[in-house]
Amino acid sequence: MNPPQVIVTGAFDDLRSRHLRFLEEAAKLGELTVALWPDELLQKLTGRPPKFPLAERRYFLAAVRYVNRVLPVKADLDPDALPLDDECRADVWVDGECRGNAAREAFCRQHRIEYRILPAAQMAGIPEPEPTPSEPGRPKVIVTGCYDWFHSGHVRFFEEVSRYGDLYVVVGHDANIRLLKGEGHPLVPEAERRYVVGSIRYVKQALISSGEGWMDAAPEIARLRPDIYAVNEDGDRPEKRAFCEEHGLQYLVLQRTPAPGLPRRTSTNLRGF
Repeated sequence: MNPPQVIVTGAFDDLRSRHLRFLEEAAKLGELTVALWPDELLQKLTGRPPKFPLAERRYFLAAVRYVNRVLPVKADLDPDALPLDDECRADVWVDGECRGNAAREAFCRQHRIEYRILPAAQMAGIPEPEPTPSEPGRPKVIVTGCYDWFHSGHVRFFEEVSRYGDLYVVVGHDANIRLLKGEGHPLVPEAERRYVVGSIRYVKQALISSGEGWMDAAPEIARLRPDIYAVNEDGDRPEKRAFCEEHGLQYLVLQRTPAPGLPRRTSTNLRGF
């Protein structure tokens, strides 16, 4: 029997952990399609352009492990309707409590679609994402970082690094981020940052570091025994190079390039965006 076709709709602009929790819970009901609002529709509904353009929002959503498909809809779509056609089928339309309304419920009754509203309590808490399956014998690749304001540039980095093997991401713990970057950092607590990182399909497992300094992930590296330590050019540090030489790890430095057609993003520029 084919799994139910589940659909959610919206802008998903500036994707954060609360959006990912919603997508995770919705995906438990079947194969999840995101009907993504285009820039023009969002402008019409809110009176302002999105923070991130459609192509960037689509790229980010497509990388989320809970999402099967992202389907941009037409700008003239009624936000209380679904774009039902040969390309878009739905057995269940899922909303959060703040989005549910009578018009959507009536649309679902008319088209014999189940309308499901997820209570806020169902999305409470920050679970630790389970490791994804992997093929035996693949190299292990580790990356480290803060990932405080997670964006499409991080997604692209994970996508590129994952081509070299199973990707483990070690997120810096809160106290060490403050040690390295000063007060006011991080904006997002460590458990939430781990959850966001672990929700990306290119990541096998996300962990929180337990050491200190630039090599705060040393205890996790000792336990995981990776083959490769990867950084982007901004994260290239003498301490990391020396550590890899000492421990026999391949040190891989990748250029900081966005996905084709997308703008270059940095967490520093997005703080308070």
